[in-house]
Amino acid sequence: MKQISVETHSRFEMIDITAAVQKSVSEEKIESGICLIYTPHTTAAITINENTDPDVPRDILVALDKAIPLNANYRHMEGNSAAHVKSSLVGASELVIIEKGRIVLGTWQSIFFCEFDGPRTRKFFIKSFK
Repeated sequence: MKQISVETHSRFEMIDITAAVQKSVSEEKIESGICLIYTPHTTAAITINENTDPDVPRDILVALDKAIPLNANYRHMEGNSAAHVKSSLVGASELVIIEKGRIVLGTWQSIFFCEFDGPRTRKFFIKSFK
C-alpha cells in the first residue's frame, strides 16, 4: 500500500491524481489486477471523470455547491456539514482495472482527489491487487 500526501489550496477543488496512481501501479509491477484508491477523510472524496476540458471539474464543483449549499441550516456546528454530505455522495474510493501494467481509464477520464473543506494537507492510499 502506498500513502500519498496532497496539499489543497482552495475550499473546493478537484486535483488530478491519475499520474500518482499509475506510478504506484508501475512500481508494484502488477500486470493484471485491480487498484483501489481511497481517502480516509470525511470531507474529501475520490472520483473519476473528464479532465480534458478543465471546465468539467469546475462544473462538477458548481453543481455540487448548488445541490448542497455551504449554508443550509445544518445542525453540525463546525460549519462544514456541506463538505460531509458531498463526501458521502461522491464517495471515499474508486476501483480501477489494471491491464498490461496500466490502469484502465476511458479516453477522457482521470482520477481526482476532491477537496470539499480546504485548504488542508490531505492523504490518500493506493493499493493494487493481482
